[in-house]
Amino acid sequence: MIERRPFDRLGGADHGWLNAKHHFSFGGYHDPARMGWGALRVWNDDTIEPQTGFPPHPHADMEIITYVRDGAISHKDSLGNAGRTVAGDVQVMSAGTGITHAEYNLESEATRIFQIWIIPDAHGQAPSWGTKPFPKGARSGRFVALASGFKDDADALPLRTDARVLGATLKAGETAEYPMASGRYGYLVPASGKLEINGVTLEARDGAAIRDESLLRVTALEDAELVLVDVRP
Repeated sequence: MIERRPFDRLGGADHGWLNAKHHFSFGGYHDPARMGWGALRVWNDDTIEPQTGFPPHPHADMEIITYVRDGAISHKDSLGNAGRTVAGDVQVMSAGTGITHAEYNLESEATRIFQIWIIPDAHGQAPSWGTKPFPKGARSGRFVALASGFKDDADALPLRTDARVLGATLKAGETAEYPMASGRYGYLVPASGKLEINGVTLEARDGAAIRDESLLRVTALEDAELVLVDVRP
């Protein structure tokens, strides 16, 4: 089962400094039919204007993954961490028992990110943060784990949940495959480009909610960059 969720039908809000689209209920957008997808709780498509951002605010008991599509995001938190994550790269914050953080676009152009929240497997762990570059050329034509709770994904940023966040870049006409274990849930969004997944066509920034598919076969109809989340029910 693959359900296409068109970008122009997503919930969202335009705050001036932030234009946010929500694949699932978030903030002032509430849809009881879209409270999450398995352990995936939030997928926000955010455009942040230059010299603005999210002021310090707290989180607890959530795995928060930021995938930077354009520009860069600058992070500071209550643990003393600070860093700048640029387009194509990823940061992961495990909120654990509690962390306060700020995320700013200090660039001269708009920054565009996917903000993905996944429910952790356990509570009461110490908070942590990390960022890592993932050159797009290294995932050309194939899926690469960017963040993962699986020990075999040694090159990925660690997650404290039974989940995997993957990225791929495909040239027009290229195909990449990803096996889905029985009972798993998937959610795929093209950051750019048009593609087909198991016969379902997606435009840029559409979502695809996936269940009961043993193999995902993704073919780019034009040059495409995509992010896939594989989670427990």
